[in-house]
Amino acid sequence: MSDQLQSTLKRLFDRHRIVFWYDAARELKNDFDALSMDGVEKLEIVNNEFGLKHRILRQEPKQRFLLYQHGPKPRNEDNWLLDVLLAEGELRTDQAAIWLSELGLGPEFGDLVSEHAEFFGAEKRKQALAKMLKGDDVASALRLKMLAVCAGAEPRIDSLLEHLFQELADDRDEKQRLIQRCGLEGFLWKQLERYFGYRSDNPGLRDFVVELFKSAYAHGTNSEMTLTDDALVLLKRWKDSRRFAEGFETLSAECAGVLGIEQDLLKRDFRQLLELDYFELIDRKIIHDLVHAVAERAWAPGEIIAWVQQRRPTHWYANFASLYEALEAAAAFVRALDESELGMESLADGYRRYHQTWYKLDAYYRRFIHHLRSASQASLMGPLADQIENLYVNNYLLPVNDRWQVYVDRAERWAVPDAIAQQRFFDHWVQRYLDQDFRICVIISDALRYEVGADLQRRILGEDRYDCRIEPMLSQLPSYTQLGMASLLPHQALEIEPKKGASVLVDGQSATGTANRDKILKKALDGQAEATTFDVIMGLNKDDLRERLKGARVLYVYHNQVDRVGDKRDSEGQVFQAAEDAQDDLLKLVKKLANNNVANILITADHGFL
Repeated sequence: MSDQLQSTLKRLFDRHRIVFWYDAARELKNDFDALSMDGVEKLEIVNNEFGLKHRILRQEPKQRFLLYQHGPKPRNEDNWLLDVLLAEGELRTDQAAIWLSELGLGPEFGDLVSEHAEFFGAEKRKQALAKMLKGDDVASALRLKMLAVCAGAEPRIDSLLEHLFQELADDRDEKQRLIQRCGLEGFLWKQLERYFGYRSDNPGLRDFVVELFKSAYAHGTNSEMTLTDDALVLLKRWKDSRRFAEGFETLSAECAGVLGIEQDLLKRDFRQLLELDYFELIDRKIIHDLVHAVAERAWAPGEIIAWVQQRRPTHWYANFASLYEALEAAAAFVRALDESELGMESLADGYRRYHQTWYKLDAYYRRFIHHLRSASQASLMGPLADQIENLYVNNYLLPVNDRWQVYVDRAERWAVPDAIAQQRFFDHWVQRYLDQDFRICVIISDALRYEVGADLQRRILGEDRYDCRIEPMLSQLPSYTQLGMASLLPHQALEIEPKKGASVLVDGQSATGTANRDKILKKALDGQAEATTFDVIMGLNKDDLRERLKGARVLYVYHNQVDRVGDKRDSEGQVFQAAEDAQDDLLKLVKKLANNNVANILITADHGFL
């Protein structure tokens, strides 16, 4: 007897005590005679039905029996064992019957199995189908699960189509050809009509995809759809799927060409498109129109910003994020410039106005340039870059600088009432923590100007773990690294050495380099202080960092991201990127220190940048 027949009988006896075997073709008598199964008694049906029934039901009610008849199954009305047959199991020995038996399917699925014999001829497909089957499956559910097996999908129409769409996008057709061979293609088209209203004299998967994009675009532009609302749900799920997004984008581009989307967009108002993200061309259209809206002051900056923010959740936003961010920064800059009163009545007034509002103009300009340079399609910005540059220089920098210079020229000494001078940093900020016997960490980021510090403050607060506030200080003049760094150390006197590259002495001790600053701190704090660098701290493990912090009441950490880039001719154009990188660095440093019980941190700078 074949192994397949043996295993089929075993499965039947796992579910039934009695199994009938009708050998309609009279071909398997030898197999029956040769059969031996533990715990199973073989009996033949030979005009002995009454005696068999009495024995199997009355005399041996717990024994397992295999009842074999050498010939076809009798008609129901002539079958004295019909009640037992209906209650127990039957071994079917034609191919379709074997498949039904293997899968535990009823005889009502016989025609279905025969129709799709190609599918059931592969053991791997049968095993995959068996895992999906449920007791209440009807024919349509069974065929859908067969389609899912062919496509390697979940037994849902959306999952099935996502897998087929991906194959189409990859320019392959193995799954589609398997569906055709298994005789399931007609059922697939019926399901597309049932769920999505897709009808065609010559149905095809690519044709359906085109109709899908066509209907979605029509719905978004208030035109008539050819498919149902469920088609929109399908497209949205596909579009938002991480696994199949690449296939969506490939077919989206193909369909855009087939449907003439680029030409159609020319006649559309971009505001009508703000909710749509089926085609990448839509983002290009929106960005193009927003660029002109900002440049021509066609819309209020606040509306531009709101429209950009409306695009953030859309599918293609990441591809154009730098351009959208640049647009938002440009609109914010224009709004801030329109709202700013750039006059001043004194140095103190200019100082106050800058740290309260004017710094935002520098921040918006920096963000605009940074995002513009980061964009791979900066040409879409057109004339906006030149306009923002002209506004920044001519309408902001020059007027403010000219007015500021007037008061600088009148000043008898470099001081601003109520402003904390940079050289008072240690006495004003650090000493207050020491007086309360608190440890304090000072992070000095070279060239981290005020507006970048304001951005960093927002990022720190955004972590929702820390309290953080920002205060201005009045920089030393001249404003350069050596003097700025020296001013932040504890000191009685500062002295510039012109003959030594304008290096600075702190109470007679050179303040150039981390090692010298470490000596100055240790001298001022009886050895309970240390100066080190960002790279050193970030390279320490938890135990080493805690050991390092043990004896230090004051820790100065020097960070040099912005100035290192801005000081070099070949990289000075990257200073705005360096400002972003510096914020990333400093946030990591703050987290590391806070995670090692450093509760008080001051972040400052030696000078800014232009």
